[in-house]
Amino acid sequence: MAKTVRVTSQGKKWQVKTDGADRAAKLTDKKEDAVKAAKQIAKNQKAELIIQGKDGKIQSKDSYGRDPNPPKDTEH
Repeated sequence: MAKTVRVTSQGKKWQVKTDGADRAAKLTDKKEDAVKAAKQIAKNQKAELIIQGKDGKIQSKDSYGRDPNPPKDTEH
């Protein structure tokens, strides 16, 4: 099963958390800081990165691992 790193809101802060982890890897005041940290973690773990908004909706996805079906989008 592939790992997933998520950026989600946690109250007034932003957290970086790997699915299945008990605690957040990073907690920041700014979303951009959480995204930067999450990208580095996803690259190191060859994981998928999912960025969610305050409402919980997915705003962005990217894969840093070996994706057998890479997306054809031009977002990243």
